[in-house]
Amino acid sequence: MMALPGGRHLDSITLPGQRLHLMQVDSVQRWMEDLKLMTECECMCILQAKPISLEEDAQGDLILAGGPGPGDPLQLLLKRGWVISTELRRIGQKLAQDRWARVHSMSVRLTCHARSMVSEYSAVSRNSSKEMGQIEKLLMEKCSELLAVTERCLQVENEHVLKSMKACVSETLSMLGQHFGQLLELALTREVQALVRKIDASDNIYTTESTTGNLFSLTQEGAPLCRIIAKVDGVLCLADILTDDSHSEATRAEAAAVVAQVTSPHLPVTQHLSSFMESMEEIVTALVKLCQEASSGEVFLLASAALANITFFDTMACEMLLQLNAIRVLLEACSDKQRVDTPYTRDQIVTILANMSVLEQCASDIIQENGVQLIMGMLSEKPRSGTPAEVAACERVQQKAAVTLARLSRDPDVAREAVRLSCMSRLIELCRSPSERNSSDAVLVACLAALRRLAGVCPEGLQDSDFQQLIQPRLVDSFLLCSNMEESFV
Repeated sequence: MMALPGGRHLDSITLPGQRLHLMQVDSVQRWMEDLKLMTECECMCILQAKPISLEEDAQGDLILAGGPGPGDPLQLLLKRGWVISTELRRIGQKLAQDRWARVHSMSVRLTCHARSMVSEYSAVSRNSSKEMGQIEKLLMEKCSELLAVTERCLQVENEHVLKSMKACVSETLSMLGQHFGQLLELALTREVQALVRKIDASDNIYTTESTTGNLFSLTQEGAPLCRIIAKVDGVLCLADILTDDSHSEATRAEAAAVVAQVTSPHLPVTQHLSSFMESMEEIVTALVKLCQEASSGEVFLLASAALANITFFDTMACEMLLQLNAIRVLLEACSDKQRVDTPYTRDQIVTILANMSVLEQCASDIIQENGVQLIMGMLSEKPRSGTPAEVAACERVQQKAAVTLARLSRDPDVAREAVRLSCMSRLIELCRSPSERNSSDAVLVACLAALRRLAGVCPEGLQDSDFQQLIQPRLVDSFLLCSNMEESFV
């Protein structure tokens, strides 16, 4: 995980379910490559007892065996960036422990990595901007300053003097981290911009497909890369791919995957998506069409995940989906095992339904398409494999199905249909039986809310004990009662 100044991290945020070939990563191979980045610099540290002079760039730079190739500046930046951010964090830890020998040796190693990143990127990139050159200079100056002050600390034994020097080291380290973050973001922005321009300018289907795949792999690095893609209008480029039927389904699915990552509600990047609004209608229309025509569960998952995230991004998207008869498309897909065959996909569908259910006109469409029966089925979602990821997905499906039911039951027709289909009995079972909801508190709260909404319309469907324990008390009291229930009470 690569951390940038300001608390940002390059986390890996993946979509659930099966992945396209570009998502597959050999974790052992990745670990071995990262290990080389660390151990090569360890060797350098043994040979270096002082900062590498600025005049010895060509001779002193570290060449990484097995590292990114000469034509792969993005991978170079990501690998070097991960190592440098790791070193910065570790130096901070050793500094807090007053382990001065380790602080100095690690500062030497950090300087080696920083110098190598600057030199290697300059060798493979186009002409650097003046701004990048200035930040590179500031970064290397701070590296030299850090080396000098940590070396002096090794000669000091007075604790009071060390304490004052520690503050100086901490400030230098902080400034170094800021310069590194600025340089890395500038370089990454430049490379992502080049990728987007390559997609825009390409008339070759295969080039577009591979470049879109590269863009998707960048989103796997987390929020900072997603923010950069959004900032350089990468979403507009993806909109062109999604709306162009001449592109293969696989290419459009990759574009949908990038849209899903960039618009994720878990990423704080929406302020950079203002340009997305310009193409939202075209993107939503294309994604609904991709869902309708998907030839596999994987393609449907990616398209529906993008739609689900967009419904969080702006409520206007829900109105668009309603006009596009998306409810019919989604509900019809649920009966097609080729497209909808995992709880991960049903999680995306019920997310869209839950967000659309805030619209009053959504209720009639749900009833018309027998959607209440589908939601009833989602309340019984069970994992097949028992893996933690699948169990969590089933919990989300149950929770969102209950939320959707509670919202839709504002309409008396929906509430009566839900009662007719025995939804109340299933909700009571989920409340009273922890194993039915995998002891999930989120599912319990959602089911209690839905049950109370239905009981307000059709109270005759409840037994006295259910009314007294699940409806009459305060919600928090019913929650505490159900969360502490044993199976023998059911």
